[in-house]
Amino acid sequence: MDLKDLQKHIRSLATLPQAEAPVISCYLNLEGDKVGYLQTLGARVRLLRKSLSGRTLWLFEEALEQIERYLNGSIPNSVKGLAIFARSGRQPFFLPLQFRVPLPNWVAVNTTPNIYHLVELKDTYDHYVVLIAAENKTRIVGINLGTVTEDVWRASSERRQRVCREWTKEHCQNHLRDRSHRLTNDVIRMLDRFVSAGGYGHVMLLGKRCMAMQIRRALPKHLAAKVVEVARAFEYGRTKDVVTATLASFIEQEERESMAVADKLLSEVNSNGLAVAGTHDSFEALARGQVDTLVLAQTYEAELGWTCASCGAWDVVRTEQNTCSQCGEKKIRQFNFREEMVRLAEQMESRVEVVNHSDALLRLGGVGCLLRFLVLEDYGAKAA
Repeated sequence: MDLKDLQKHIRSLATLPQAEAPVISCYLNLEGDKVGYLQTLGARVRLLRKSLSGRTLWLFEEALEQIERYLNGSIPNSVKGLAIFARSGRQPFFLPLQFRVPLPNWVAVNTTPNIYHLVELKDTYDHYVVLIAAENKTRIVGINLGTVTEDVWRASSERRQRVCREWTKEHCQNHLRDRSHRLTNDVIRMLDRFVSAGGYGHVMLLGKRCMAMQIRRALPKHLAAKVVEVARAFEYGRTKDVVTATLASFIEQEERESMAVADKLLSEVNSNGLAVAGTHDSFEALARGQVDTLVLAQTYEAELGWTCASCGAWDVVRTEQNTCSQCGEKKIRQFNFREEMVRLAEQMESRVEVVNHSDALLRLGGVGCLLRFLVLEDYGAKAA
């Protein structure tokens, strides 16, 4: 699966209409043996059965059967993470997603799918290009979500078969320099087309350092700005070795970029600019459609909230209630603020940035938003 496919699945899950039946969101880590993750699933299912009753429990059992049938089928050994979303009833839904990177063991039941772990996966692994410059080969590889999904071009450099006896040493050296220059330009043109067609935002250079640096120096500005790292010498080997050699460095770069976003949020908050922070203000901005980027600390502990399907009112859950405090209707739905904010962000195609650790973000409550615009009441608040 590549990033575009994952984004489509996230969007479909974020916009899935609610129905009578609950949705099971099941994330499993398949890095160990099958017994381990099945035991984890079994323990969670036993607890959920105690919390559900009546028709809801019956619908849950129906959806669970679909998940169990899928797990008893053939799953490739290369799969390290599995996400399954299942709903039974009059509006059934079933979506299994396989990944070659791990996911946490996590199972929940709600009226909407829980998509946070998919969004975190997308933010952490993203997609990038690797250019491998070897002695006589140049290779361009596209890596999506920790898996090689594009490997479309290899070029063998022209090897000198013979040098004419009448050539001088200077003539020969000029010829070799010209040939190297032409090859470098050919590689850069192909890299440019590859990056543009795939929408890649990062490039890593591997291979002999002298060759990689030669390409690095020749890159035009728009490509040079995407270079993450010029890595150490790399043996032109198996496809999976490319991922092994680059993934850790790429994740480190992603975290640096996440920290930069957190720093920008703090700067905007301090300057009374286009930003809000904290659960209440962030949720309000998302509900209004103002958000450009939702910024979440990985350790953000979200409260439970409620919303009314009739009038749209919402608040933090403080005491058990069955009716809306605004309109009195009994169309109350409880939600987890983190999940609901991520769902709203994906619905409006806002960026979601998950930050592993930022003291500044934690001081702001673990969540904030960079805004696209201010609304009238924001102007009044800022003036005050």
